Formats: sequence, C-alpha cells, structure tokens
Amino acid sequence: MTKGIDFYFDFISPYSYIGHKRIEQQGKELNFTYKPILLGGLHKSWNITPQAFIEPKKQFMIMDCEMVSKKLNIDFKFNSKFPLGTVKLMRGCLTLEGEQLNKYIKLIFDAYWKDDIDISGNANLSSLLAKIDINIDNFHKKTEAEEIKERLKKLTNDAFKKNIFGAPTYVVNNKNFWGQDRIEFAIEELNSIT
Repeated sequence: MTKGIDFYFDFISPYSYIGHKRIEQQGKELNFTYKPILLGGLHKSWNITPQAFIEPKKQFMIMDCEMVSKKLNIDFKFNSKFPLGTVKLMRGCLTLEGEQLNKYIKLIFDAYWKDDIDISGNANLSSLLAKIDINIDNFHKKTEAEEIKERLKKLTNDAFKKNIFGAPTYVVNNKNFWGQDRIEFAIEELNSIT
C-alpha cells in the first residue's frame, strides 16, 4: 500500500487554491492524490449555506485569504467575478491523467485565484487550455459524457459518506483534516503510519 494523502478540492474554493499551493511548496517528496468534488453539491448534502451567500462571511473570507496568502508568500487575488461555476472544470479533472492533469489543475487554480480571469466563458477557457495543448471542443465533449458526470457525482457522494463537509480536506489514515491550515497535521499523521 502506498502511503499518501488524499486532497479533496474544488476550484471554486479559494482555500483549496491555498491548499494546492501549500502542496506545491512541499515538493515531490510526499504523495498527494487530488480528489475533485463539487463543493456546492457537498454543501447541499449537508444543508450548509456557502460563505459566498453570507455577506459578512464572504468579506471575512476575502480578508482571510489575502492575509494567509501574504504570510505564506502565495500569489493571490480574490476573483472579481466570484463565485464562478466550476462543474465543467471539475469534470475536466476526470478527463486527464498524469502530467497533463497536473498542468491543468495548476492552470485553472492560477487563472481563478491568481490572475483574476473569468474562466466561465469559452473564449478565456479556450485560450487557457491551448497553453497545455487541450482542444476546447474535445474538452467540452469529454466533460459532457455521462460517465464523467457520474464519476464526479460519485466522488462528491463518497466525500459526503466520509464526513467531508468542506474544501479543502486532506484525508490520511481514514482521518479528515479540513482546511488549508491543516496540511501539517495531515503530514504528521502520514508520518505516523508504520
């Protein structure tokens, strides 16, 4: 059995972006497996109102993400069009593998939370995907496939069954560590496995 940490994320979450950047800072020594989910679907399952729809929480989230990113030397800009839908983008994670998947995740996270790009429009998305040699027409076709839609629903439902209620969540040794600031705890748990 390979020791590793599962990283449950959604591009819509600025904290998932920060968690992703913290994983990048760890280097290649640790094995992180990215698990795409639909945060909106997860919130619905738990009957949680997202922060984006509670104005004081949204304002706190903006301030908090900027403060944390500055402290961690992470380039961050809260997206001026937030919240942008990510269903197609999350499905996209399930159509790619290996290094192309890694490039895609980095590209979309950076576009959303570093470069303040409206990734909901086809024109911007097309030019972004071209940077990593993904054809936009093929991308649309694959992300509309029933198999991909069902896989994303299943991953989200599996997260719910594991008592995951937010993103990012790190899972290691059947233990959940919710929030970008719990990465060290997840790593400690990983290192405790013999």
